[in-house]
Amino acid sequence: MTSKKTRAFDDVLPGQALPELVIPITVQLITAGAIATRDYFPGHHDKDAARELGSPHVFMNILTTSGLAQRYVEDWAGPGARFQDLKIKLGAPNYPGDSMTFSGEVSACDAASRTVEVTLKGKNSMGNHVTGTATLVLPHGAGDRT
Repeated sequence: MTSKKTRAFDDVLPGQALPELVIPITVQLITAGAIATRDYFPGHHDKDAARELGSPHVFMNILTTSGLAQRYVEDWAGPGARFQDLKIKLGAPNYPGDSMTFSGEVSACDAASRTVEVTLKGKNSMGNHVTGTATLVLPHGAGDRT
């Protein structure tokens, strides 16, 4: 059981900012993410192969980015939130030695379905690595976990 509380739908408003989350980009994160998602493309784990492709170093795959984006939103929403959808677009690559800073805000709320849409971006030193939206269902109040 976790001590983290689930955010209640009644406490969320459009325009509400999510706290920033900084993710250090390391060779280990990139390589482990690629292996965990069974993405054995050499550009995600072999620096020489990445350079042959014109990249200065190994670079993060989309599935790792997707997982990090979902983590960012779910950390804000809490364990009782139900994740419904994630739509992302990639931009600047993530390379080791950089960091990616996630930011976001609530862009829409639907009281009938208790859904909340969050607009998010993950930015590194070259610009936006990822932009997108996530949709979650939140419980009504403190005692409601459905």
